Amino acid sequence: MNKDELRKKYKKLRIELKADEIEHLSLQIANKSLELPIWDFRYYHVFLSIAEQKEVDTEFLLHILQGKDKDVIIPKSNAETGEMTHFLLTDQTVIRKNRWNIPEPQGGIQINSELLDVVFIPLLAFDKNGHRVGYGKGFYDRFLAQCKPNIVKIGLSFFEPVKEIKKVFSSDIPLDYCVTPNKVYEFRAK
Repeated sequence: MNKDELRKKYKKLRIELKADEIEHLSLQIANKSLELPIWDFRYYHVFLSIAEQKEVDTEFLLHILQGKDKDVIIPKSNAETGEMTHFLLTDQTVIRKNRWNIPEPQGGIQINSELLDVVFIPLLAFDKNGHRVGYGKGFYDRFLAQCKPNIVKIGLSFFEPVKEIKKVFSSDIPLDYCVTPNKVYEFRAK
């Protein structure tokens, strides 16, 4: 399938999920993430879930990171430039939804993307090669291109991978891992 077909299919599958299913599957994903070999790093970038899009709820993952005393960084998007800025999540961070219902920090301590060690990435679908399909705006590909080369890229998905995503672009940055409720998929060369 190509990216447009996958976007349509997986948006529909997510819309069909009920709130209690999303909560249960998101908790399973957070627990499964504990199997990843990533817990010795300092800076973890985590997206804040868009409830209206029925994304994986990252609240459980945030609790794990905070419980491990990690520095959590959250993004703020600029629709005009297609860029994201990144802020340290603290007890004082004010979060509000923007016009697309994306929860975002309203300022705070800005963190340079080159400092980040691990990034958790929202997606609609992924394949067995680590390629992913997002909403098609390219925010994460532009952001990841600004990060250090060895940043660990982890997708979070309610669903298992498709065999192959057709028409992957050279600017598409593949995942190193993807966590589903039942499995951690690894795409890094061993």
